[in-house]
Amino acid sequence: MVESSRAESPAHKSSSAETSRAESPRAPFRRPPRPLRADGTPRRVGVEIEFMGPPARIAATALAAGLGGRVAEEDPHAFRVEGTSLGDIRVELDLRAAHPQRRAPPQGSGPGLPVRAAGRTLAAFLGPVVPREAITGPLAFDRLPEVDRLAALLHGAGGRGRGAVLLGSLGLHFNVEPPDLDAATLTGLLRAYLRREPDLRRATAAGGFLAARGLPPPFPAPYVARVLDPGYRPDLDALARDYLAANPTRHRGLDMLPILAHRDEAGVRAALPPDEKVSPRPVLHYRMPQAHVGLAGWSLAPAWNLWVGVEELAEESVPQAASPQAASPDPA
Repeated sequence: MVESSRAESPAHKSSSAETSRAESPRAPFRRPPRPLRADGTPRRVGVEIEFMGPPARIAATALAAGLGGRVAEEDPHAFRVEGTSLGDIRVELDLRAAHPQRRAPPQGSGPGLPVRAAGRTLAAFLGPVVPREAITGPLAFDRLPEVDRLAALLHGAGGRGRGAVLLGSLGLHFNVEPPDLDAATLTGLLRAYLRREPDLRRATAAGGFLAARGLPPPFPAPYVARVLDPGYRPDLDALARDYLAANPTRHRGLDMLPILAHRDEAGVRAALPPDEKVSPRPVLHYRMPQAHVGLAGWSLAPAWNLWVGVEELAEESVPQAASPQAASPDPA
């Protein structure tokens, strides 16, 4: 969710990089080297896709027509498409003020009429320039190609956007369940991401100036140096303490706040500014990639495969005895 509007640039045109995305053969979705969780069950990933164009109601109706299911209204700018082939999908305006009923009410009372009216007015005013987002629940990795179909349905409904708008990125976020929740696994994945972050930023910014400007801020250099030190082997408490001290924000390419809050929500919230959003859940929130719903034939695979490269790098530094899962071959 965003708190401010992002105006779309009318002069933003297709770059050669965007054209190549549409014309190149679709890449397969690669599988991470450890596809199972510690309990032996398959890992999953949720997907968030931001786009411009049709109101949330129209986008939700298009998804229901293409994926099955029924549309249920939460408020005039937030809808659930229930029972689709990809499970339940949320489609909503990416603006907190548009959904006042979600704010924690005092003593169980809901938001009053003036608050709801103000939210509706603000949403109507900013709707043309604030992104919408489609959000899936957790999916098995082999269901990711079906999310390309979701993106195509949004495009067919008039969805626009090629990576960024004037005031920010149009995010393609992956909520990735890690193979384990222990400190060694999480530190290894974070370390691998930090080693790859410069390359990930260059790859994502290939769409042009707006794409580069919309990227999340990089991790602070002193924190990167600390984590990349070979002797850095924190327990979960130290990992959380160090992360929060250097990164009291969700605005990072790899947002660790959800998974840290899943373990200790009160401790994480105490370290954050009062208005910082955090949704506790056992996932790594990979939010570097950008969505290109306005580009016909766009696929999530290249962005997903860059994340798989991070996981592969993390595995390279793990002794074989400590990594019992053999890498599964990529699907054909």
